[in-house]
Amino acid sequence: MTVLAHEIMTPSIKAVPQSWTMDRLARFLTDNEITGSPVTDESGEIIGIATLKDIAEFRWNAKRSESSDKLTAEEHQEARRLRMVLFEEMGKVPVEVRDIMTPIVLSVDETTPVRDIANIMMKEHLHRIFVTKDARITGIVTTYDMLKIVSNEELTQRCASNS
Repeated sequence: MTVLAHEIMTPSIKAVPQSWTMDRLARFLTDNEITGSPVTDESGEIIGIATLKDIAEFRWNAKRSESSDKLTAEEHQEARRLRMVLFEEMGKVPVEVRDIMTPIVLSVDETTPVRDIANIMMKEHLHRIFVTKDARITGIVTTYDMLKIVSNEELTQRCASNS
């Protein structure tokens, strides 16, 4: 018997509003010991996903300097000064979740075999995928949930018998 999405999914999803600040999102993820969360609009519809990776990439890109070897020493110094002024001003404006989230939301049906989910996650380089029933999100399958198959002898045998 094939193992299906609804058997391994995490049914409780902790979503965050798109208007939250990036710092509030970071605290939320840390407090809940999770690495990502769905993002909702004002009506509660899921419109994307925001992860610790999104936060790290935003901060890394903000501090990264694109320098050119064609600049003189004075031009390098002036470019550095301008970057510092910009970063200081950017720090005064809170970055919102909507600014860093990934707007693409992939999902599978509750009856999708876990082998298909694994293939999608591998192909798309995903750590989580939403699970739906009648176009409504009912859960999430994460890489942690996929490990349940390996750690549960009965699920492992069921997967192996369908190879």
